[in-house]
Amino acid sequence: MTQNFEEKLYTLLDTSYIWKNEPMKKHTTFRVGGPADYFVTPPTEEALRKVVLLCREEGMPFYILGKGSNLLVGDKGYRGVMIQNLMNRISVEKETVTAQAGAGLAQVAAAALEAGLTGFEFAAGIPGTLGGAVVMNAGAYGGEMKDVLCRVHVMTGEGEFLTLEKEELELGYRTSVVAKKGYIVLEAVLCLQEGDRETIKARMEELRQKRLEKQPLEYPSAGSTFKRPEGYFAGKLIQDAGLKGFSVGGAQVSEKHSGFVINTGNATAADISGLISQVREKVHANSGVWLEPEVKRIGEF
Repeated sequence: MTQNFEEKLYTLLDTSYIWKNEPMKKHTTFRVGGPADYFVTPPTEEALRKVVLLCREEGMPFYILGKGSNLLVGDKGYRGVMIQNLMNRISVEKETVTAQAGAGLAQVAAAALEAGLTGFEFAAGIPGTLGGAVVMNAGAYGGEMKDVLCRVHVMTGEGEFLTLEKEELELGYRTSVVAKKGYIVLEAVLCLQEGDRETIKARMEELRQKRLEKQPLEYPSAGSTFKRPEGYFAGKLIQDAGLKGFSVGGAQVSEKHSGFVINTGNATAADISGLISQVREKVHANSGVWLEPEVKRIGEF
């Protein structure tokens, strides 16, 4: 099956868009992860569609990757196809910003700033792509994607293109209909407001400084490791359980912010996974609260 799949894959994409046995530590913000059997970067939406349909026809597992900022890939790698969406065109018209899913949130925020549009400042420092942010209704500092999304263009697992209006997106805390139905985000339209460029810039700088002060940005991590439990803060629960600085191998609960698990330099995916499991158990024993990881775990550990 693999040989047949490979031959078909090479008829769909030029070899410059396909890598075999690609180390996933090069493509995740944790900087860990073994090799993916295939790593592809389709240059167009139609090419993406063809690759997804081929995977489905051949029974080949696949995963759509942005910047790998919320992902833990096992040390033995991923048996299947990692599809990285690098399509990142951004355009601005009046008070709307239209961007492809592969655009980084920082790029989109910069385009909004350039156009004097406010409402997206909260996302400027989130280290992911627009596509990933839509899937999980990403948020920070009081803002969420649901505050700015107008509509989203997606592809279903069957290769059908759909346009979903905001009210169809079912945006909740770190979830959406896109996540629930396994849709693939292609493009999103953001509705912002006219603002003062200097005020917008100042707000972005203020949030950047907050991140620098409070988050361990000097280490590889996946950002906030756990979802916020209702009525609590994950970082405080972890700290109250005496786990600040707790480590397994090269993985550590950050001493700067207990809500972050960091790679101190030589962590394995197994270290990080083991640390997350122990933190969950110890927090539950201390407070009765089960923390739910925000990080997605895939591949072979």
